[in-house]
Formats: sequence, structure tokens, C-alpha cells
Amino acid sequence: MGQRPGREPARPATPCGEIVPALADLLADLTSGDESRAEAAVPCLAALGGTIVPSLRGLLDSPDADVRWWAARALASLPSLDPSLLLLPLADAAPEVRQCAALGLCAHPSEAAIPRLIRALSDADGLVAELAARALVAVGEPATGSLLEVLNGAAQSARIHAMRALSEIADPRAIRPMIEAMSEESAMLHYWAEAGLERMGVNVVYLKP
Repeated sequence: MGQRPGREPARPATPCGEIVPALADLLADLTSGDESRAEAAVPCLAALGGTIVPSLRGLLDSPDADVRWWAARALASLPSLDPSLLLLPLADAAPEVRQCAALGLCAHPSEAAIPRLIRALSDADGLVAELAARALVAVGEPATGSLLEVLNGAAQSARIHAMRALSEIADPRAIRPMIEAMSEESAMLHYWAEAGLERMGVNVVYLKP
């Protein structure tokens, strides 16, 4: 994500000390195409709190995936954030933006994000799917019902991610599906089902016929 052709020449990042720089300068740094400047701007923007949200939401509509990534990155850095703001980048055309949004939802768990995160378990990008599973773990037991539905008919990769999330959430409602998964051919389903059962103190000995 370094300097791109056609962007303004690199200059030092706007310092972020006791006095927070002007929003316009920070947004210029964030969208400069220079990674060091953009990263330095993130904590300064976070220090401004919710006042930066409208500007960052506008950047999520940029045709430049790099700009959208940094907008999602800055939103996720806010200590108090409405997690619904990360749902748009979670459906972005660029996988790196989806990754950033999913990672942000790990830090800002939200029950409202469950449907989108469940869909993200089937994402073509494996890291997006993995991060979506982690975000569902962060939501906890409220995500259990939706994760159990994934086990009943989704693609195998999504089922494995769902089983991993269920094993970490350790909701007793997943015990029977985990036992049933032990009869399937997938070694990864076996692994995560067994890990979940052990975490919940359920000892199962499966003998393959």
C-alpha cells in the first residue's frame, strides 16, 4: 500500500501530540497512498472520536480500494463505534477491505453483525472467512443458533469455520451437532468438534464402523 503513481510526493506524517491536528490534514494523510503517513494518522483520528465518522463513511464510497481500506481501518480504531458501520466494508469488492472490516468486528462484537458474518464464512477469501469466524466467537452465545444452521447445509469450508467458532464459544447447544460431526469424513470437522466437546467436558469415544 505504499506510494502510488500520480499521488502527491511523500511528506512527513502530521504529528499527533497533545494537540490533535486538523481533521482535513489527517484525512489527507490517511488517503495519501503513503502507508507510514496513513498509519500515523489513525490514532490521531481516533482521538477525535465520533466526529470523524461522517468523513470516514464518505471515504468508504471511494473507487480506490486503498482509501476504503484505510477508512475501515480508522473506523475500527475508534474506542466507541457503532459496529454497523463496518458492515458495508464487510461486503466490499476488495478482499483486503473485507478482511479489515472482519478484523474490526473482532474488536467491536455485535449481534447485529451476525447475519453478515455468517455469510462471510463462505467468502472466497480464506482470511475473510477465518476473521469472520473469530468475530462470531467474540459475539459469543448469541451467534450459536446461526452457526448451527451453517452446519446443516453450507459449503464444507464454511462448516469447518462454523465448527471452529462453535468449539471456542462452547455453548452446550452445540454438543449434539459436534457428536454427530464425528461420523463425517472431514478431519477438520472432527478436530474442532472434539476440541469443543473437550472444552465443555464431554468425553466422546468414536469408533468408525
